[in-house]
Amino acid sequence: MKLLIGIIKPLKLDEVCASLLKLNIQNLSITEVKGFGRQKGFVEHYHGGEYASDFIDKAKLEVTIDETHLAQAIEIILGSAKSGNIGDGKIFIYEVN
Repeated sequence: MKLLIGIIKPLKLDEVCASLLKLNIQNLSITEVKGFGRQKGFVEHYHGGEYASDFIDKAKLEVTIDETHLAQAIEIILGSAKSGNIGDGKIFIYEVN
């Protein structure tokens, strides 16, 4: 068994989950997380003031999966979550005993 962790944009979460369900992957967990990579933080203007944050909202998707379906799950996540822009996310894979 493998543990696949995907850090993706929250707006892509529904699309990724729907695609994984089509592969009959049902054992997954979702966590709202904050972080940053190469894109660093962001600056937002609100009521005339400037608000800076070092962290960006992300969704953490955790899936335990049989190794035979791992490549398909990775392709599904890449195909559903990738926009080609900085900040699309990361995928991590761990061995589960």
